This record gives sequence, structure tokens and C-alpha cells, in this order.
Amino acid sequence: MKCFFTIFIMIWAPISALAEILNVQPVAPGIWAIEGPATQRTPENLGNNATFGLIETRDGAVLIDPGGTWAGAAMLHDAIRALTGQPVTHVINTGGQDHRWLGNGYWKAQGATIIASSAAVFDQEERESLQLTMLSQLVGEGLKGTEPVYADVTFRTGYVLELGDRRIEINHAGAAHTPGDSFVWLPAERTVFTGDIVYIGRILSVMDFSDSASWLDAFDAIEELEPMHLVPGHGPLTTVKQAQADTRGYLKNLRNRMRTYIDGGGDIIGSVQVDQSEFDYLDLFDALAGRNAQTVYQQMEWE
Repeated sequence: MKCFFTIFIMIWAPISALAEILNVQPVAPGIWAIEGPATQRTPENLGNNATFGLIETRDGAVLIDPGGTWAGAAMLHDAIRALTGQPVTHVINTGGQDHRWLGNGYWKAQGATIIASSAAVFDQEERESLQLTMLSQLVGEGLKGTEPVYADVTFRTGYVLELGDRRIEINHAGAAHTPGDSFVWLPAERTVFTGDIVYIGRILSVMDFSDSASWLDAFDAIEELEPMHLVPGHGPLTTVKQAQADTRGYLKNLRNRMRTYIDGGGDIIGSVQVDQSEFDYLDLFDALAGRNAQTVYQQMEWE
């Protein structure tokens, strides 16, 4: 409790603008989760409506996901300065969604090396225009200065970063919410940053570019690590058990029920009626459950 109280005072008192935007949670010594709000992107959160991570080492700090805009990255930097005196030397993009990469330009200007899976970079290139257009409507002037900047280091399935006293393993086990989703594993600390493979407390989002089948495989790869600490892509620091309920449980239920529905001759119009009520406790359920059902229907119709 003393450790948390100290961090609370350091971050929240001097930086009042962050107080309602970013929630910093200690994970292990020198490791933090930085949780943005579970809302849409807004001029206030600057596209930082996701959970990020920070790993301190003797030779610099590693940021898990850069923020959704240049200004959003600067907001994250304010929080980071209150946690460590180490410069951010590396930034890992865990996927192709805006808050996983569009803040890269800010960190590149600070001298950081950007790391991402090659599948994530391809996805970023494919969707950059759409993402910037969406952000211009949602964050307005908060998008100023944001330009697409891609990874310096790419990998196909895995990459190991040895920095200071830390071994940091980055793994792309398969497509999930986006085609290039990766998770970051610290074996010594048994800590995993899942990116958009895990959502906690809010319903996950199955998009046209998502892969609901491979998503379950990516989740299994995380589960096999038996992590002690799990930092999701959306939501607070959590446990594997909660991740199993909020993410795998939801996705598996939807796919199983959709398979029964399709095999019974159901069409896409009626797919929104497939029962997901077991998960109506999740935030944004009413907004996303129907869309998820139709997207999964379209994916499974050809499986």
C-alpha cells in the first residue's frame, strides 16, 4: 500500500490533467500498467483509450504501446517522467490499432527504437488513412502533429529484447483483434502485457480485420505461460482467471452459439439474436454485441 500511495502522489498531484485520464498501477518492481479510460476516443483522452505498459531497466525504459496520437504520447510521457528517470529507449507496438502505433512519431523524435511484428506494420500501412480520418473526427485538434511512423525493427513470430537487467520476449502467436497482435512476456517476473488479445471489464470488439478463431489460439499461448501478472490491452491489471471469463469465455460462447445457429440455417440478419446475455455485465455490451455477432457470423460462414 505504501508503494501505491507514493506513486499516486507523484503522478496525480502535480499533473492534474492526467488525473481523470490515466490510472497508473504498479505491477512489480519497475513495471507499471498505465490504464486509459474504457470509452471512445475523445479530445480529452487524445486517443489513449487503452492500457499501456512501462518496464524500467538499468539501461533505459521500454514502453508497451506509444499512445494514439502525438499529443497522447506526450501525455503518456508526463506519466512516465513521474515513474522513472530513465529515458524511453524502446517502444513496442502490440498491434495495428491506432493507440498501438500512431504515437510512434513522438517517441521516434525522442530517439526511441520502435519494434513491431511485420504483420502489425502491414496492417498499420493498410489502415492508416482510415484511422487518421476517424481520429480527426473524434479528437479534433488533438490529432495535430500525428503522422504515420513505422517500426525500426520487425519480426515474424518472435523477438527478444535484452536491455539492462531485463529479458523481454515479444510474441506474435497469430491474428486476434488485429492481424499483427503481439503479447510481451517477461519470464523472470512472470508478467505479460497482452495488447488487444485480452479485454477486461468491457466487451471485446470483433472487426472485419479481426480473426475470431485465431484470437482463441493467441489467448491459449498467453495462458500457457501461466503468468502471475496480466496487463490487458483494455482494462486494469488482472488475473488469468478474469481474462478467461471476460475474453476467452465471451469469444468462445459467441463462436459456439454462432456455429449452432449457422448449422441450423440461420442468416446474418437474425445473427444479432444469438444469446450473449451471459456477458451483459461487460461495458459497451449494448453497443458492440450485435456488431460482434454479425462479424463472427460472416467469418464462420466460410470456416
